[in-house]
Order: sequence, then C-alpha cells, then structure tokens
Amino acid sequence: MDFDLSAAQEKRYAEILRESGVRLGEHRRDGDPDAVRRGFRTAAGMGVTGLCLPEEFGGGGLGALDTALGLEAFSRGCPDTGLAFGIAAHLLACAVPVRDFAAEEVRGPLLAGLASGEIIAANAMTEDEAGSDIGRLGVTARPVSDGYVLNGEKSWASNAPLAGLVVTYAATAPELGFLGLSAFAVPADLPGISFGAPLTKMGLTNCLAGRVTFTDCHVPRRYLLGAEGQGSGIFQHSMAWERAALFGVYLGLMERQLAQCVEHAGRRRQFGRRIGEFQAVSHRAAVMKQRLEGARLLLYRACWLLDGGREDKSAIALAKAAVSEAAVANGVDAMQLFGGFGYLAGTGVEEQLRDSLPARVFSGTTEIQREIIAKELGL
Repeated sequence: MDFDLSAAQEKRYAEILRESGVRLGEHRRDGDPDAVRRGFRTAAGMGVTGLCLPEEFGGGGLGALDTALGLEAFSRGCPDTGLAFGIAAHLLACAVPVRDFAAEEVRGPLLAGLASGEIIAANAMTEDEAGSDIGRLGVTARPVSDGYVLNGEKSWASNAPLAGLVVTYAATAPELGFLGLSAFAVPADLPGISFGAPLTKMGLTNCLAGRVTFTDCHVPRRYLLGAEGQGSGIFQHSMAWERAALFGVYLGLMERQLAQCVEHAGRRRQFGRRIGEFQAVSHRAAVMKQRLEGARLLLYRACWLLDGGREDKSAIALAKAAVSEAAVANGVDAMQLFGGFGYLAGTGVEEQLRDSLPARVFSGTTEIQREIIAKELGL
C-alpha cells in the first residue's frame, strides 16, 4: 500500500495550484455571467475543464483520482469555490456521461467543446417533486419517428444560465418509474428549451444555477445518451464520478481554510500571547486537520477503486459523507477561531462556511449516503 503521489501527480498538482492562484486569485465579480465564462476559459487553459476527457478531444485523459487531485489543487489555489464547483459539475455530471454514452456522431464535437470550455454544460435532474426520489420525474420524453419531444420543468440546474449543453433525464416510460428514464445531451439552442433567471443562493455564488423548461422541445435521436430506458444507470454512473471526484473541490477549500486559520492563530494576540498558544485554539486547529486528512483518505480510496473498475457504492458514499460533513464542521470551527473577524463579509471565512453547507445536500444528501452505507452493511 503506497500513499505517495507519483512525480507526475505532484507536478500536475503544483502547476494547477500555482496557476489557479495567480490567474484566479483576485478580481472576482460575483454573479456576473461574463466573468464566470472567463473563469471557465481560464480554467480550460490549465486543462481543468477536461481533466478526465479523452486526449484525442483535448482532454487530459485522467482517471478519477487524478481528476480529484486536479480539482483539489484548483480549489486550493482559487478562492472562488462557486467557480470551482461549477467547473466540477460541468465535467463530472455532464461531460462524463457524454464521454461514456453519447452516440459517435455527436460525441467528438461535444467533448471537444466541453474540454475547451467553449461549451458549458448544465446537469438538469432535480425537479420540484423529485429530488432524492429520482423515480418520480415529471419531465417526459415522448418518442417520435426521428427522436423525442421533451416537456416539463427542472427546478435546479447548476450552470444553466450559461449552458450551451444540458444533460437531462426524462421519463420515456413513466409507468416504469426509475426503470423508465432516459438520458439526453440537449443543445441549449434547440427550439423549446428555455432558462429561468439565475437563482439567488446563500453560497457558491459563481456557480450560476437556474430552472430549465422544455416545451415541446424536439430532441433528435442522436442526442440520446445510451439506450432508451438506461437513464437511471447513466445517472448513477455520473454520480459515482461526481461523488468521488467533485469533492476534491472541498479538500482544496479545507486546505486553504486551515492555512488561513494557522496563520491567524500565529499572528493574533490576546492576553499578551499568540492565540495559537491557547489549547482551545490549537486543539480546534488539530481537529480541523484530523477531519481533513480522514476525509482525504476516504475520497482518494473511493477514486482509486473507481479507477480500478470497482464502482464501490459504499466507499463512494463514505467519502461523500465524510468530506461534506468535514467541510461544514471545519467552516464552523474556522469562524469560531477567527471570532468577530470571521463573521465579516470580505474576510472569506463566512463565505467558506456558506459554500460548504450545500455539500451536505447536493449529489445525494448525507442521509441518502448513510442509507447506501447501511444497505451495503446488510441493514
């Protein structure tokens, strides 16, 4: 068992960390679609938007672990976690199913655009009445001679206001529940698809999200992913990659956050001493480090298993739950350690907590992950 990164992995990590810090470390404009697009293009120049996509289409050709490492380095260097999250969702929830299930006639052009950042992709699964229960989708896809006609509304899709491509799921056989779902890669310029205004969220500001509506949207058959009725399996496959690799973003956030806490504890003085000399502070930082390293090991292991062809549901659920809970707990501890400064907007500390809270909800709630773990235990 070898826990060391290879020389190539260390080099790639260091390059992405350095470049993201230099090129995306300052001059943010929150909620500005043009600024977010520029962020995508900058990330594409570092290879981040195509980490796990085939090299022949401009991607990095990397596996899950190397993808997670790349996202970790990017998020550690770039303080804009919303941008990092949006890029990860684009890559893992959208580009991965296109990579693995798209028809050959559209696969190459779509992957080239996704890898280059010219196409930004949105993942549209969630509906008002279907969140964790994906068998209750209300969006339908009626088969016609040359494709499908989609109708219905998705309530939440990350990157939707910027999307050039929407990876979505609809019921082609509603009576079959989750067995009757199909997956589609829908170009955003097709007639009948429309996007709502960006949703106002408490965090992840520069991952613009919005509603997506299909109104008699005719989708040519070539944009069907996999076979009709295979949608649930395709979604679970993309979620395995997302739950395993996307949370590298939160490892990067926690690394950056802990470094800020240690620096503050070494500089701030109270009662004539550096606050880091008080056990109440030093032990809090030690626990933050413990959570981070425990979550990291579970995430790296889940990715390693995925790269070995073992899509271990329990390992992925353990990693997702551990990283999510660690990010929120560390965010609370960071605010406590910074005191009143941490509550001020602009310090980055309160933003880190706001950005961490949704990690317990998206990609399957912590409760869903624990259900998966319990079932794998035989309960």
